[in-house]
Amino acid sequence: MDALFLPLADAVGASVDQIKLISCLLIAYPLGSLFVRIPATKPALRHLYSISVALLFFFPVLKLYSAFFQLLASILATYYIAKFDKSAKMPWVVFVIVMGHLTVNHVIRAIYGFSYETMEVTGPQMVLTMKLTTFAWNVYDGRRKEEDLDKWQLSKRITKYPSLLEFLGYSFYFPGILVGPYLDYPEYMELINETMFQHAHVKATLKAGRRLPPGRKRAAYSKMFMGLVYLGAFVVFGGKYNYAVSLKDDFVKMSLLKRIAIFQLSGPIERAKYYAIWTLTEATLVHANLMPSFFQGASILTGLGFTDLGPHGTPHWNGAANVKVWTIEFPPNFKVLLDSWNMKTNVWLRECVYKRVTPKGKKPGNMSSMITFFTSAFWHGIASGYYLTFLMGGFITAAARQARANFRPLLVPPIADPHAPVPPPTLAKRVYDLLGIILSAMILNYAASPFILLSATDSMLTWQRLGWYGHIIVLGGLVFFYAGGTRFFRGLQKKRGVLPPPRGAKPAGAANGNGTASVMSSGYGTPVSEKNFVLPPSVDKIIPPR
Repeated sequence: MDALFLPLADAVGASVDQIKLISCLLIAYPLGSLFVRIPATKPALRHLYSISVALLFFFPVLKLYSAFFQLLASILATYYIAKFDKSAKMPWVVFVIVMGHLTVNHVIRAIYGFSYETMEVTGPQMVLTMKLTTFAWNVYDGRRKEEDLDKWQLSKRITKYPSLLEFLGYSFYFPGILVGPYLDYPEYMELINETMFQHAHVKATLKAGRRLPPGRKRAAYSKMFMGLVYLGAFVVFGGKYNYAVSLKDDFVKMSLLKRIAIFQLSGPIERAKYYAIWTLTEATLVHANLMPSFFQGASILTGLGFTDLGPHGTPHWNGAANVKVWTIEFPPNFKVLLDSWNMKTNVWLRECVYKRVTPKGKKPGNMSSMITFFTSAFWHGIASGYYLTFLMGGFITAAARQARANFRPLLVPPIADPHAPVPPPTLAKRVYDLLGIILSAMILNYAASPFILLSATDSMLTWQRLGWYGHIIVLGGLVFFYAGGTRFFRGLQKKRGVLPPPRGAKPAGAANGNGTASVMSSGYGTPVSEKNFVLPPSVDKIIPPR
């Protein structure tokens, strides 16, 4: 079958594996449309259909024979361990087995030097690891008392153990099996049974003879179009604008400013391949009623991604999104940027690691954050470049938070009356926002390069040829704040009456009967639901500036 893909691979300068992967994502669109035509009253047929499509991807198209059986082994191990082990250790047993298996394959990938152009087991296995470990915790929560669970755990708990067919259908759900994003078992069964469309207010929007709300195909094919645009940008410009250009001799002959400018163009093109894959996946999920960008569109076609009706009765199909492209490329600050990338992974780290390693009755601390970070790191792989990016990210987060805490209160004073209209931003605030966008994008392109280059040696050479500008901005900023900048700006805030309350203290106006809070109370404490768990604890959390 490779002969079918070779001409196109040669024409666009891509590997055959890349062309086959994109082909699977595109094939998932019409297959997603067929999925929703299987009646919800025949769930077994839907499970079998999803498994059959996954087999089509793995065997005749991708020829990942060993990968399929490795995934099947992890699936069966999880299914029977979670079924028969009723102890509190069960989720951790599943976690160790599944993560250990993934880490072994990461090591094998590193030994053989597989590039991202090679399709092998670790990509699907990373997605499956999130699904299987989440399933184990959902089953465990289903065996606990309801009063011991939080809101997310209550909504996702599994009280009726699935049949093997149901679990295989969930594990091999075809729109997300290759590149994600992942979904949990309750979401999958809602999709199979179409229970999310059974609410009276949703049924009222359905046309005669229709089972699904309108807008699904429009949302899916819009995602497909954007996924193809991202893919086209990567194919056309990727050869000229990529992080590896920094390793060429011609790059060092340019002036430093030109090198930095070219790198800013390379960043979005490097990320375009991720945007393409996730967007196309999301579309398939919605077509099938579920969810990522290439696969995000495919997910929408299956029915995944339906979140509810908007205030004007318009169906929303954005629940499958794994990335917010505009927010990443034009981020108001670095935290918002991180929160918009690989969002499903952040949910998994929060719910299956961060909360779970925290002793009952205690608040999560730096130890919980460090365990979660190392889980994220090993989940991504063992390449040294990953760890350079993650560790750099911890310092970036600290510098960004200090800048926000010291500068923003002076530009956005608190509003005494929360019901009063928000005044228009001042010129200083507009300049602050613009600088935040520019600096966040520049630092992202700098810090993310090791994630693509993989090698620590190549990454350090790249940073050197960029004049270490990211380190100068980030570490220079931290030195400024620790050397007295924080004390100076806090004094200035106190003098102007805009000093935020200490961490943990309840500011005036934060709790006013109707649940609203003043501007003063927003943006200084981060709820667990909004934390990012990919990066290590930032230095200012461990040693705060005085």
